[in-house]
Order: sequence, then structure tokens, then C-alpha cells
Amino acid sequence: MMRPALFLLPLLLVTACSPPLTVEQRVIHAIREMEALIESGERRAFMAYVAEDFTAQEGRMNRDQVRALVVFQLRRYERLNGRLFPISVVETGPETAEARFRALITGGPDWIPDAGQVYDFETWWRLEDGDWRVTGANWDAVPLDEVLDDLPLPASDP
Repeated sequence: MMRPALFLLPLLLVTACSPPLTVEQRVIHAIREMEALIESGERRAFMAYVAEDFTAQEGRMNRDQVRALVVFQLRRYERLNGRLFPISVVETGPETAEARFRALITGGPDWIPDAGQVYDFETWWRLEDGDWRVTGANWDAVPLDEVLDDLPLPASDP
């Protein structure tokens, strides 16, 4: 019966010796979790990452309004998908951080979306009871010509 314990010992040693995650890694993990939750339609679990004092769009939206927006979008589209582009995280204090990223958000009834928009996000985070929660966010739609200007040119055909 000691055999399973022998297999677990090296795993426990490696885990115990690994360095703790950085603030950047933990905030990115929270953002990726939120992305996965919204794509699977898990609005309650998604909102668990949103602080009670959350504000958005320069203070024009509160947590309840953002929850209503999430519910509306999940009901409007059978499938919501997000594609996040590089996430930049800066630690702004002992237990606070700011994250910026660009996201392509699409929705539709099937696998092929019928609507989509690119947004630039600016988000603020706070460590609460060991978990990172988003305390604020602003987002702006990115014009299509700006998105296209940022795309790499295709390789030319010989």
C-alpha cells in the first residue's frame, strides 16, 4: 500500500520547490479564467472575479450594470468567444495591478460568428482574500482600419 505514496513524493517535492507565481502571472490567469467562463456561459462564476465596488467606463457603470450587460450578451448570442491579444500587467502597489489588452469578441448562433468587434481594455485589479479581483475597467471599440493596419502583411506569392 506504500506504492502510491512513493509516486506522489516527487510531485510534492517539485511543487513545494517551485517559485510562487508573480503578480503578472496571477492577474493573467484571472483574466484567462474570466475569458473561459464567459465563453462557457458561466456568468455567476465570471462575476465572482468582479469586485463589489467595481466601476466601468469612467464610473458610468457599476457592478450590477456590468452583470446585466453580461446577461444580455449571453442571451443575445448562443456562443460568445474572445480572443485576447498580449496582456500587459503592471504592479501598481503592494496588492494592486493594472492590465491592458486588446480583445476580439465575437458572437453568433453556431461555430461561425455573425457579429464581432475588437476592443482595447484597461483594467484595474486588487488582491482580496488571496484572489485577484477586477475593480475597474474601461474599454473602447477599435476601428477596423486601425486593426487592419496592425496586421502583418501576407507573404507574397512567387
